[in-house]
Amino acid sequence: MANTDGMLNMTPWIYAIEGEMALWVQETFKADWLTAFMTHFYVVGFMVICYVSIFYFAYFDDRYMADRISLTIFWVYILAIPFYLFFNVHVTGNYIPGMETLAYNHTPEINDWFHRIDPLTNGMPSLHIGFPFAVWLCLLRFDTDGRWTVYRRIIFAFVLLTAFCILYLGIHWFMDIIGGMVVAAIAVSVANKMADPFWKIFDERTINARLVTLLTNPKRAMNVIKSSASKQFNRFTKPTSKETGAMLAVVIIVVASVITWDLTHQSIPAGGVDAPVGVEAADGWLITLDDREESALVIVHDLSDLDSEIDVIQPILDSNSTYDVRGDMLAMANSTTLMIVDLANPNLAKTTIDVNNPTDVEIVTDDCVAVLENGAVSYWSFEGMEKIGPNAEQGDSVILFESFDGQVALVFESEPSVVNLGIIDAAGLISIEVNATADPNEDEILRDAELNVDVENATITDISLSKTMLAATVDVNATSRLVLLNTISGDSQIISDHKFAAYDPHIGYGVLMFSAYTEINPLEAAEEYSDREIYIHDLETNLTKPLTADGLDQWAPVVLEEHYVYQQMDSDGDVSVEVQQKEPTLQPYSSNILKFGVMLVITLAFINIMQRQKESNFNHHDSELAS
Repeated sequence: MANTDGMLNMTPWIYAIEGEMALWVQETFKADWLTAFMTHFYVVGFMVICYVSIFYFAYFDDRYMADRISLTIFWVYILAIPFYLFFNVHVTGNYIPGMETLAYNHTPEINDWFHRIDPLTNGMPSLHIGFPFAVWLCLLRFDTDGRWTVYRRIIFAFVLLTAFCILYLGIHWFMDIIGGMVVAAIAVSVANKMADPFWKIFDERTINARLVTLLTNPKRAMNVIKSSASKQFNRFTKPTSKETGAMLAVVIIVVASVITWDLTHQSIPAGGVDAPVGVEAADGWLITLDDREESALVIVHDLSDLDSEIDVIQPILDSNSTYDVRGDMLAMANSTTLMIVDLANPNLAKTTIDVNNPTDVEIVTDDCVAVLENGAVSYWSFEGMEKIGPNAEQGDSVILFESFDGQVALVFESEPSVVNLGIIDAAGLISIEVNATADPNEDEILRDAELNVDVENATITDISLSKTMLAATVDVNATSRLVLLNTISGDSQIISDHKFAAYDPHIGYGVLMFSAYTEINPLEAAEEYSDREIYIHDLETNLTKPLTADGLDQWAPVVLEEHYVYQQMDSDGDVSVEVQQKEPTLQPYSSNILKFGVMLVITLAFINIMQRQKESNFNHHDSELAS
């Protein structure tokens, strides 16, 4: 699972430099016909320029130009990767107030395509500029006889049109264009230096000759390999600046690769968990209900040490048991007993309370726990004294219950699309209907798939509550939509894709996490799109981005102050509880490699500089003698 969430966000810096220049471009030229044209040009033109610029020259047998352009495009990609991994830049349409992502929202189909392949944070540098500009530079630099002058002019016009296109559509900043041009210029220079030695090895004609020699005369082939290896070894036993430069490049690439792997694979599985059926986390604690065949066991981890388990007294549990954690207090319930344990003293039950098949347990405040059983909620102090709190009226029943710092949210069976808000020690409730009405175009796509969208009979299936916000998944028959509701103003919006089913909302610390599919019917989708992914919605910026993007099934996310937690099923069907820090940290092995690599880079760089100075003096002295 690769992820770069938490890397340096350069967007505020770029916005501070250029302000709303891109917004001016969009507002000045905005027209429906132009949006349609530019959207298709943006999608198709990029792919055309990549393929044509390689095969066009190969078709006309200009091997010299084809070799350099293909190498240049390769290096454009390589040079852009570090920016995409570690220096995120959001698209202008999602950041500049009043600006729209015209291309992404042109049609639902295009919107789905973009969100599936683009995290919307890979703005710098713009490869839509980098690729064609690199091709233009190659033609400018290597077309010595002018045979490609007309094509070079066409490419230049393409670059200008693309620059306008990506600004107008609300995708890139002016700085992204500059970044693409700089990357292109560097790529052309590197490709020019590498072209001769690279194609000397990888030219298909020489490869074929070597293959024939290996098959027909293996002894000679081995002698050639040994001789070549010996020459290379001898070069490095008495290295010049060229050899130390090569060693410096290898060290940098190896260290960068190790660090990149570590920073893009930050999730760590909790130890001692074999078959998790549920997870709760709060205030530095990770609580997992692990299915042990005949019974279930609550496993407690301190988030600072995921390899060590904490033994906790607990009732006999099964996979349907319910539990919750808040601060150092842990509440667990089987069909007959609710047990409250202080994790500071985990071997002693603080309180036990008789219950009757509870379906949910919530620690509501620092001294109150709520139990949902038989459609009613009962409230208890940690000393076992019953308290008053919001509940369903007689003849009705509670189907969902959630709490936050003394606030409670309830959904009643009589009104399954309404959330009722209240507070502990009071019986009054405020009712708010959750609206899951979506874009008509999105509903039409669901109906075309022979799915019935029934908003009038919508049912809330899950809720999560914070101080002023409530997140709810709403079943509208055709799909399940995630709605974010401001409990103060009553304003709401659908956060998830209107067509794809969303589940497991969890809100806290300014973030809403949820799991969702990326297909209307996951059972009929390709294998890589049949799983659930975890998404993060930033409440301040109102932006949603994927935390995971792979072929593994992930669900039940929990957001903590410093961590993200979720469950995951690997390709073998094994389920684990994954814990990922919000701020990326290096593992000890990669940290040590980085330290050693830095020292080695400094040493090699010093030697290389010294060698270059000496070699420069020798060359200067030789030229004076020759004159």
